[in-house]
Amino acid sequence: MPLNIPNILTWLRILLIPVFVAAFYLSDDTLSPHHKNVISTAVFAVAAITDWLDGFLARKLNQSSAFGAFLDPVADKLMVAAALIILVKLGRADAILAFIIIGREITISALREWMAKLGESKSVAVSMLGKIKTTFQMIAILLLLYHEELLGVNCQLIGLWLLGIAALLTLWSMGYYLMLASHKLKKHLN
Repeated sequence: MPLNIPNILTWLRILLIPVFVAAFYLSDDTLSPHHKNVISTAVFAVAAITDWLDGFLARKLNQSSAFGAFLDPVADKLMVAAALIILVKLGRADAILAFIIIGREITISALREWMAKLGESKSVAVSMLGKIKTTFQMIAILLLLYHEELLGVNCQLIGLWLLGIAALLTLWSMGYYLMLASHKLKKHLN
């Protein structure tokens, strides 16, 4: 495992998950609900920024590695899954939307793994649609974590709308990736 800045940022994202989750399990006497919301939002924001930053630095510093390419999406999916599970537990997100998003991530990860074994990984590379989906998903999660009104904006309501849009984009992007892979898969299944 190459120890470089992008990989350190990815490990940081993974290490932030227990910090993020622990904030909600502290008693209200230890940490007020407002502070739980602020801390979890800040931790998730740092994770989202490091997600973008590690990829940017890997390309800019020419520090891409096979290990980093493996670990980065794992870290992303773990953080998003942890956030969605917490949000469902708190009653801030619908379990069906969380299931759609987490289920898609597992499905597409498995598809990419299988396609890589077939030597066809480029056929299911990340698309612009996937990046748009991720943007809606991250903003929705941040708003739902914050949960409170901010500058007259109902973060919960807007977060729910954005999470619904993210779930629709999730289904669309999953269909897109499955369609791209179907031609290659047919060739290898016959």
